[in-house]
Formats: sequence, C-alpha cells, structure tokens
Amino acid sequence: MDIGILTSGGKDSLYSAYLASKKNKIKCLISFDSENKDSYMFHSANINLVKVQAELMGLPLIFLKTKGEKEVELEDLKNGILIAKDEYHIKGIVTGAVASSYQSERIGKICNELKLECINPLWHIDTEQYLRDLVKNKFEVIITKVAADGFDEKWLGREINNNFIEELKELNKRFKIHLAFEGGEAESLVLNCPLFKKKIVVLCNGLNTNI
Repeated sequence: MDIGILTSGGKDSLYSAYLASKKNKIKCLISFDSENKDSYMFHSANINLVKVQAELMGLPLIFLKTKGEKEVELEDLKNGILIAKDEYHIKGIVTGAVASSYQSERIGKICNELKLECINPLWHIDTEQYLRDLVKNKFEVIITKVAADGFDEKWLGREINNNFIEELKELNKRFKIHLAFEGGEAESLVLNCPLFKKKIVVLCNGLNTNI
C-alpha cells in the first residue's frame, strides 16, 4: 500500500515509518510548523530539520504552517493529509502514536473521513523493548528538549543507547517519566536510521550530511 508519514523528525514517527515500510511503500512525508510551541497535535523542536531528513530519504515533503490552536489545528492537519492523498495517491497514513488517545483518535477520525487507513505501529508497545529495538535497528537518536522533573541540561544532546535506557528507567521509577516521553517529557531527533541514505552529524556551527 502507498502510504504517507506524519512526522516531526523524532524517534516515534520515523521508527513507525521504518516498521510500516517493510510492507508498504512510503510516498511522502507530512510535517507541520506550529506557531504554538505547546500545540496538542504537533511537536515543534527542530521541526525544520525534517526537510533535511526528507532529502536524506529521497522523499517529497509536505511542510505546512499552522497556528497550532487547539481543535482548529485539526483542519490544517486534514488539509495536509488531503494534499498527500491528492498528489501522491496514498491509501494510508502512518503515525508515531504510542499511548496518546487525544492524538490517535483525532488522526483516526480524519483518516476515516478521507477514506484512508490509519496505521499506528507503536500503539501500546512495550516501551522499554521499543527503545532497545531502536538501538538494535541502528537508529541514532538524540534528545533535543527536556521538560520534566529529573531531567537537566546534561540530557540534552545525549544519544539513546543501552546506558541511556538504564538511566531513564531509574528516572521512571523516581519521577514516573514515560519511557517513550509520551507525556511530553522530552523530544528527540533522528540523526541516522535505515531509511536514510546518509547520516546527520551535529556540528558546533551547523549540520553535516556528507557522511
């Protein structure tokens, strides 16, 4: 099936894309640049780097701006998905939803209205196993934003690896931090994965994708 990927450039959406690509063909990526950094639907940290990721995946990107107003932003989401359906003839939409009923129900409703299949590969997944599978499948992911008790600036820029997972489990015990950050405790950026032709390297003065 031809599919479109709703992505913020983070681990959940791109790992979902990776899983979905095993049985489907990715035709495009769909992202939103929200003016509201506390949007209920869209992540905003480093959202412009989705353009770099799309280039590394060799895929077209539908990149739209939204004010990010609660519920109103759903019309922007529907418009983006409709563009993907009309231009790339997709039959399904992939999301990175892990446990958020708020997001999954609204995306599912839009897909139903547009007669598209809504695919949620990570829905209610075992979160620790999910993180370990990220590492196993050669996803290079760093933390770009933290917003919860237990986190400090030392977590920024850290790569998700087995040591990271063990430390995160301790924070989960102490502060109830969701292991996949589904409560908005942190945001991530994928620097490399099996879907990329090259990797992103973060430099002091910018990015390098020539590796």
